Amino acid sequence: MIAETPKTPYYAVIFTSIRTDGDNEYADMAEQMVELAKQQDGFLGVESARNEIGITVSYWRDLDSIKNWKENSEHKIARENGRKIWYKSFKTRIAKVESDYDFHKL
Repeated sequence: MIAETPKTPYYAVIFTSIRTDGDNEYADMAEQMVELAKQQDGFLGVESARNEIGITVSYWRDLDSIKNWKENSEHKIARENGRKIWYKSFKTRIAKVESDYDFHKL
C-alpha cells in the first residue's frame, strides 16, 4: 500500500538491506516494528518491498521524530538483532521530502 503523506516538507528514512538466509523470526520482528512505529509521535507512514534487495521507506514529520524512533528501546534491540542475525548488509538514508505528487486511476 502507498503511504498517505501530508503536505511537504516531511522526512523519509530509506532503509535498504540484503538479508541473510532463512527467516529467523524476521517477519515477526518486522511486523512488530511497523506496529510500534505507528505508535510513535511524528510517524506518517511506511512502504516496503523485497526481492534480492529490500527497501523500506518510513515517513516522519521531522528529524526529532526520527531521532526518537532510533532511540526507542525495542527498536534498538531489533537493530542489534539485525546486525547479528538478519542482515548481510544494509544502508540507511534520511532525506527531506520537498515535493510529492500522485496519480489515482478512477
